[in-house]
Amino acid sequence: MATSSRNGDSLNEINDPGAAPYGNFINYYTFNPPENRLSLIPATLLHDLGYSDAHHTTLMLDVGCNSGELSIAFYKHLVQTPVCEGQPGVNRVYLLGFDLDESLIQRAQQTNPLSSRISFIPLDITRDTHELQDYLNQHNCSHFHLCLCLAVTMWVHLNHGDSGLLQLLSCLASISQHFLLEAQPWKCYRSAARRLRKLGRSDFDHFKTLKIRGDIAEHVREHLERNCGMELVQSFGSTAWDRKLLLFKRR
Repeated sequence: MATSSRNGDSLNEINDPGAAPYGNFINYYTFNPPENRLSLIPATLLHDLGYSDAHHTTLMLDVGCNSGELSIAFYKHLVQTPVCEGQPGVNRVYLLGFDLDESLIQRAQQTNPLSSRISFIPLDITRDTHELQDYLNQHNCSHFHLCLCLAVTMWVHLNHGDSGLLQLLSCLASISQHFLLEAQPWKCYRSAARRLRKLGRSDFDHFKTLKIRGDIAEHVREHLERNCGMELVQSFGSTAWDRKLLLFKRR
């Protein structure tokens, strides 16, 4: 999953899938399938959060969606009777997924079975967010009702530093009513840096100077609660990779 990259990096990954310094791994969901997260998330989540009225629009955002498999599986998991393409329906649940890697987004668009409900766009959120606002305006909404930020924070943190991480969290919190977060623990940072060095590539620009270290999920929680007007309302436990799934809500 990726939110910040340079064009052409995905070409390198064709020859070496481990060379993904922005998290834009090819075939990501073959080694971290959607079920790893979905098994922890109740299918009634939208109803539980108060988004069960079929006559009101509900918008979801998937940050760093990679090739879209999780976005689609998540939608089908939460929307019990997804509308079939070409058939009318009463549910008004939509999902927007974005990733900085255009080749991954192209794959997501080509394999999307619910293109009237799920959209994928290439976007680097560290540079521009106007397309997210355009999407909200298109649906006459002021915010996304549920934002997914799963296994993304580390890549922004490593490539844009402490300030980049905090800016990402503040940005997403400002446009979200509920925020489902999976932050990679510090051991993943060390593994990512070690993998790059093993491949003979330059180290992450900010790795050695990061001040936000240790319990990353706790640092993230503190920022969201102290500075972004959000509060932790539920923990869905940890994934098979020992990453906490935390749900925040705007106060």
